[in-house]
Amino acid sequence: MADRSSNVLFLCTGNTARSILAEGILRKDGAGRFNALSAGSQPKGTVNPFALKALDSLGYPAHGFRSKSWDEFAKPDAPVMDFIFTVCDSAAGEACPVWLGHPATAHWASRIPPQSRAATSRRNEPSCRPPNTSRIGSRPFLPCPCTALIRSR
Repeated sequence: MADRSSNVLFLCTGNTARSILAEGILRKDGAGRFNALSAGSQPKGTVNPFALKALDSLGYPAHGFRSKSWDEFAKPDAPVMDFIFTVCDSAAGEACPVWLGHPATAHWASRIPPQSRAATSRRNEPSCRPPNTSRIGSRPFLPCPCTALIRSR
């Protein structure tokens, strides 16, 4: 059996910051091993500009992201996910769609405050500063022996 890249989906309620950061970090750091994607249960439709600024300041590509619904990844023609991680407490507590392929799932809590609590988008700027982005969860995931995990499921 030929090794393939593992599909990883990061979920957050709005798909505006935390899940975008995780997708961006894993997309670059896990290139060749992981196909990183993100979505939200209630997508806001726009990506937080401070999240894109944080990615750019850390040397990660900050383009090609969009806020989208997790329903896109529950369709029959969607890529089969190997791993799904919620990165906000709200999404972790919601009823998720039925995922094809029985992916491994986990919740990685983030200390980044949800956008809904901010009175203005300017108040979200601290939540996307570089020290916080490393807590998103994709970096600790990189050394994972994912091929072995996929085969054992």
